[in-house]
Amino acid sequence: MEENHIISKLEKPVKRSCDIDSSEYEKYDVKRGLRNADGTGVLVGLTNIGDVVGYRKEEGEVIPMPGKLYYRGIDLEDITDGFQKEARHGFDETVFLLLTGYLPSSDELKEFTAYMASLRALPDDFVKDMILSMKGKDVLNILARSVLGLYILDDKPDDISLNNMIRQSLNIIAKFPTIVAYSYQALRHLYKGKTLSIRHPKPGLTTAQNFLHLIKGSSRGYTKLEADLLDLMFVLHAEHGGGNNSTFTMRVTSSSETDIYSSVTSAIGSLKGPLHGGANVRVLDMMENIKENVKDWKDEEEVENYLLKILNKQANDFSGKIYGVGHAVYTLSDPRAIILKKKARELAIEKGRLEEFELYSLVEKITPEVFRVFKGEKTAKTLCINVDFYSGFVYSCLEISKELYTPLFAVARVSGWCTHRIEELTYSAKRIIRPAFKNVYQKSDYIPLSSRNSPVK
Repeated sequence: MEENHIISKLEKPVKRSCDIDSSEYEKYDVKRGLRNADGTGVLVGLTNIGDVVGYRKEEGEVIPMPGKLYYRGIDLEDITDGFQKEARHGFDETVFLLLTGYLPSSDELKEFTAYMASLRALPDDFVKDMILSMKGKDVLNILARSVLGLYILDDKPDDISLNNMIRQSLNIIAKFPTIVAYSYQALRHLYKGKTLSIRHPKPGLTTAQNFLHLIKGSSRGYTKLEADLLDLMFVLHAEHGGGNNSTFTMRVTSSSETDIYSSVTSAIGSLKGPLHGGANVRVLDMMENIKENVKDWKDEEEVENYLLKILNKQANDFSGKIYGVGHAVYTLSDPRAIILKKKARELAIEKGRLEEFELYSLVEKITPEVFRVFKGEKTAKTLCINVDFYSGFVYSCLEISKELYTPLFAVARVSGWCTHRIEELTYSAKRIIRPAFKNVYQKSDYIPLSSRNSPVK
């Protein structure tokens, strides 16, 4: 029997068996997507690591407020202002803060940075067998299988003692940028006919500088501002509370006490989903479409009319979505977007793309009003852009390929993932995460094979 025939035959009954009427969710008060009826997240755990603030609740009502993001109780804006004023990169400091709960002294940071740099290199056989020999058209897929491959190199892969988990976490965090860079080089060589360039990590470079070195080399190089922006991106994406999909996946998988490599791989799989990690690519594609179809980028009315066409599923990808706008927690503002926008403007000036940046700013400005008109509401809808709105533009200015946008998200977020794993496996009330599902499929009797009739027509 042909494959297409059997698959087509199975499609209808599979679809029917999975169909659940929406009224059933209301009947049993199911928190779909672990969301309350007012859109806020269902409280399922406690954490000391990150805090995402976008609203407050008063007498059951959600009150929008300017967004705040805290790493170990410290405002992210203060963290980024701190290392930027000292003209240094902040990712290593951020990793240290997330893991330990405090900011390192100068000597501690120096020692920690040197140790992390010493872990970046990958064994030659590992690079050859796991990355170069096995083909892959997606960098995150190559990253996932490479992380599983690290299990083989670990003498104590299943040991969940605190000391070992710290050792494993630092090793994975340090190696992520190298794996991603090599995976990208392999992909562009195999599928784009480009020269294969495998460069060795340089211990004297920061994480951001080292990544740019690995993908660009000394011939193309990079500017100080480019490296500063990439470092800032790593810091902004390092942590976002325990409720984001990939971090929650990390905690769910880790709660079974499986090894760290399996847990990190599960988080990568979550991030790979377009509803989580791929939004900045969609923003970039949308903005390219707007640039092609709007004649005057400074004409608010023309831009507004085109955004309305997008919402009416008449333009761009016909999805009816303006990408990069709105967030599950933030209401009035996403602090990461505010921080990134300031530096993105500097980069746009350096790259001669200020006019394009101003178009982004205009879309950000008028989108709430566009939604108001689209919905027929009397006042502008409470909406804000999220960090993805400008991150794709920044990567584009850095001349970083789209295939790397979400993997770079992973390079940053793995520090948060590993910290949440440690917290999940060490706090006193640890339990395997096991939520409940109500079965609503009707009961039926077992029918002997000789008496069965197929319901498929």
